[in-house]
Amino acid sequence: MSTGALLDAAMGPFTGKGTSELGLLRQIAGAFSPGDVMLADAFYCNYFLIAALQRSGVDVLFSQNGARITDFRRGQRLGTRDHQVIWPKPKARPDWMSAQEYAALPEQLTLREVKVGKKILVTSFLSPRAVSKTALGALFRQRWHVELDLRAIKTTLQMADLSCNTPEMNEKEVWVHFLAYNLIRLLMAQAAQRAAVHPRTLSFKHTLQLWSEWTTRRLCPHGDASTELLFTLIGQLRVGNRPGRIEPRARKRRPKSYPWLKIPRAQARAEIAAYGHA
Repeated sequence: MSTGALLDAAMGPFTGKGTSELGLLRQIAGAFSPGDVMLADAFYCNYFLIAALQRSGVDVLFSQNGARITDFRRGQRLGTRDHQVIWPKPKARPDWMSAQEYAALPEQLTLREVKVGKKILVTSFLSPRAVSKTALGALFRQRWHVELDLRAIKTTLQMADLSCNTPEMNEKEVWVHFLAYNLIRLLMAQAAQRAAVHPRTLSFKHTLQLWSEWTTRRLCPHGDASTELLFTLIGQLRVGNRPGRIEPRARKRRPKSYPWLKIPRAQARAEIAAYGHA
């Protein structure tokens, strides 16, 4: 969370079985260690995932799923819009879960529900003295970094459109983008350590542009002094602290009216030369 490093990823088919985010998450469950905290949106807020994470010693902080109704008049009151509740185990066993796995899950979960601002948060941190309502809200606001990190991978590193023609090569292309992303994050972490600042205060795009220019001008082999200068330049530009940002999920510019290019470019050129533009 502090550096934005990507620890693991799972990929599945575009359609059919094994395409859900929860199914892919189960493939990389080993990325979590006891004492970790999973921070996620309302899609992940379900009994089976929380039970599996708690069994592994992992705490959770999710926003409440819209399908669940929260009544703060029930349960054990901990404060204003803050209570402990019991979640019973669902009677229906999911198709992906074996009968033995279902039987091994606890019959109920004790969780804490708290309203912070306009959001209702669900967490396994039960004690308001150990983790206050304000601390939970501050922690959940950091989930916005996930959206910014995805934007850095897909937009800044230009992974939104893959150029390979086979699933296997597309998968390799994705992993190469992930490797490049982590290398930039490593530079940012090293620069932040030398500047005595938090890595999240540095700019990903600024670091990428500096590193690209650095390698283009062949400044890397100049020894430790050159490296220290690079870290100093990376640490000079700071991003603004803008908590609570809201961005519309809409495109600002109108798309082009041209049709999709569904044939090889050489074939399209030959048809234009023979018959002109449509």
